[in-house]
Amino acid sequence: MPGAGTDKTKRWVEQPGPVVILVEPQLGENIGSAARAMANFGLSRLRLVKPREAWPNPQARKMASGADRVLDQAELFDSVEAAIADCTLVFATTARAHDQAKPVVDAAEAARDMAAPVAAGETVAILFGRERIGLENDEVALADKIITLPVNPAFASLNLAQAVVIVAYEWFKHATSGALPFRMPERSPPASKQQLYSFFKMLEDELEKVEFFRPPDKRDTMQINLRNIITRMQPSQQDIRTLHGVIMSIVEGRKGPARGGLLNGDEAALLRNLLAEHGQGRVPNERGPVRGLARLLRRNPTDAERTFWDAMMKDRRFVGLGFKRQVPVGPHVTDIVSFPLKAVIELVPGDENDAGLNARIERRAWLTERGYRVVDVAMIDVERNVGDVLSSLAAALAITPSAS
Repeated sequence: MPGAGTDKTKRWVEQPGPVVILVEPQLGENIGSAARAMANFGLSRLRLVKPREAWPNPQARKMASGADRVLDQAELFDSVEAAIADCTLVFATTARAHDQAKPVVDAAEAARDMAAPVAAGETVAILFGRERIGLENDEVALADKIITLPVNPAFASLNLAQAVVIVAYEWFKHATSGALPFRMPERSPPASKQQLYSFFKMLEDELEKVEFFRPPDKRDTMQINLRNIITRMQPSQQDIRTLHGVIMSIVEGRKGPARGGLLNGDEAALLRNLLAEHGQGRVPNERGPVRGLARLLRRNPTDAERTFWDAMMKDRRFVGLGFKRQVPVGPHVTDIVSFPLKAVIELVPGDENDAGLNARIERRAWLTERGYRVVDVAMIDVERNVGDVLSSLAAALAITPSAS
């Protein structure tokens, strides 16, 4: 896998460019860092004038961080005059005014000045001086133009590689017309107005249900503001599909057995006690529980119920036997039922109150009369060892591995 921006599977940029000349560089590390900066921006021709340390230099290769080809092709010279002998245009980089009658340009203007000679096949060079004192006056005198940078006048000295990277960057930006290597991918087309209006309608309908638009006389303004927020995002088709899914997930709650809801475990337990006290939600003239009660319970399990159901669904002995949570059977909502086995599992809370006990006795009698096997599972036992509870349950229901 490529590292931080280094990808050897991609083509190395090879195009004409200026020659970088380092005059009497003191440290191999700085040469390596300069070579890395050159490679970053498509420069490959490096010339060294009397480096202080022996060449080749292992520290230079270490600091080059993979820009080995720049170092491998580096040329050694005994003087600046020899290094620029074949050049038709030479720039000297310096942070100090040398009081010489030469044009002074910044890195961007220098890049523009180099472009035509380089394109014509001429050799253009950029001189960089020593780390400690830079270029001498006589060395600057050999150049046609001076490159300097807008820096803090009280602290104008740059590290050698820093100076190289700025000039190389401006050259490469000019040579490539500033083209970026990548841009934000457009994996999904922009959302159509029809898709937007459909999303607005869904969102506003759901907000209306929860009385979001209050007071009523502010409704139109709030609606326009919401639409403007979404429109300013310039969403894609996938963005709208994602937002639609988010809203519907919030509205409907998390789906599936023993998965989520709006209540925490303690609140879910209080809900069951309350329902037990009120006959499981039955109202006069209705034989079954109030519509939606089973769904409410299914989406708001207690902590113990969730633990038990998750363990049960991962146990191969119970797979494929049709067990379901919180399903109405006649006038009752059962904790867990298997219609193929005609079996009901009652989950008995540790703090069951009298109302809950009476409701469970009534439910057991009704189910037993209709041929259902009813097995009680104490939630306190689930908390202690759910594996033992499942083994006892499988034995009580005569479930064997072959049955699944």
